[in-house]
Amino acid sequence: MNKLIDRFGRVHDYLRISVTDRCNLRCVYCMPAEGMEFEPSENILRYEEIAEVVAAVAKMGVRKLRLTGGEPLVRKEIETLIAMLSGIPGIEDIALTTNAIFLAQKAEALKEAGVTRVNISLDSLKSERFAYITRGGSLKRVMDGLEAALRVGFAPVKLNVVLMQGQNDDEIEDFIRLSLDKPLQIRFIEYMPIGHNDEGWRAKYLSLDTVFEKVKQMGYTYEPAGDIYGNGPADNYRIPGAMGTFGLIHPVSDHFCGNCNRLRLTADGNIKPCLYWDDEWNVRPRIGDEKAIQDMFLRAIDAKPENHEMAQALASEKQSHTPTSRRMSQIGG
Repeated sequence: MNKLIDRFGRVHDYLRISVTDRCNLRCVYCMPAEGMEFEPSENILRYEEIAEVVAAVAKMGVRKLRLTGGEPLVRKEIETLIAMLSGIPGIEDIALTTNAIFLAQKAEALKEAGVTRVNISLDSLKSERFAYITRGGSLKRVMDGLEAALRVGFAPVKLNVVLMQGQNDDEIEDFIRLSLDKPLQIRFIEYMPIGHNDEGWRAKYLSLDTVFEKVKQMGYTYEPAGDIYGNGPADNYRIPGAMGTFGLIHPVSDHFCGNCNRLRLTADGNIKPCLYWDDEWNVRPRIGDEKAIQDMFLRAIDAKPENHEMAQALASEKQSHTPTSRRMSQIGG
């Protein structure tokens, strides 16, 4: 059986699956203010279809899955899908990225179904600012979801913080303090131009070197944290004695494409070999034919570019491919 190895020798054992393009929030970097036109329900992959695709690529070496959205917990009975996926031979790890609004009520069922770890999107620890960034979200519900995630034993529990200049960069110290007495992995993420490469994005972009400066201003030292399960692209650090860690994910200033091991499956059945470019291969018509599914993944991975060139986008330089016009909520991140 052919493995999922691209032209640059990168082995792909990780599939990110968007189970819906719908979300109960409207985060400023994820959706435009006017909202989105969502896919009709008949265009969204059914659970059985997703499981069939996963079973096919598991035979090609995929071992890790991450369920995303939109917001995956708005999909009805998502634990049913998770249980189906966890029973597929070869699948060793199932993670979930969520805004955590529904996590408190779902955490135990998700754990029982097979989710091992969660990433929680949280861009502010101030209630009014959180409501502004998410266009209406409740910080209390997210924090309740965070506590539930720790209580049921997801490990690790990561917080994804998209840093935006002039919007939440004054909260870096508050997020760092969370890592001192809770076993959390705080991950600061550079603002990416997914679906909106414009001057508004450039104005909010912030280099992650700012995080190190803030830690020093707090009077702390830091050291490499070593390997963290599900580490992915983050460079991880720990303040000596802290229960948790903080990490930096810098796709724009210092891309990690050379180590990329992931493919994406959108909610409407498209394989995306790269988050940033617009190239997609629709696998849905091949469902029902395992070899056809596998052949489509091989076609997609063979076309995967060497890197995404977001740094060129920041500098307004010419790029070699066409950036995606899809918003983050339509891709799954």
